Amino acid sequence: MSMTRKFNSSLLLWLCASAFFLSAVAARSESGDMKLHAQLIWGTNEPKSPDPKHKLVGKELEKKLKNSPFKWEYYFEVSDEKFNLPLQKEKTVNMSKDCAIAVRNLGGSVVEFRLFGKGKLVNKITQPLPKGQILVEGGNADNATAWFVVLKSIDD
Repeated sequence: MSMTRKFNSSLLLWLCASAFFLSAVAARSESGDMKLHAQLIWGTNEPKSPDPKHKLVGKELEKKLKNSPFKWEYYFEVSDEKFNLPLQKEKTVNMSKDCAIAVRNLGGSVVEFRLFGKGKLVNKITQPLPKGQILVEGGNADNATAWFVVLKSIDD
């Protein structure tokens, strides 16, 4: 075998391997995996939370919540979790001792979201969750307050 033929064979092998690698990377980025951010929120008309670990939600989320049917003046973040969710997989996340969520990635930015309070199913919803939009589900709490989980799809 001549040196030119060996070089051409090696070059061809390298090009094929590179093309395979690049297609695998592209397939992974288009695989439908989602990165999600869940926040357990407490809505109240009291300006201060009795729990010093709670912090007021960010301005962007506060604006969305105040421009919704919610009636509370203050929104505190009780906990938050960021997690990856592969296509067609489900993840259960404990947001507090009394609150858990189960999220399934159905593909095409559609999620099935189940909310549990004190171990019981509170609500189940299936809907698209494109980046920039939020899904909010919750329930009543004591003293005319409410708790709910905000779920959004994120880039980072």
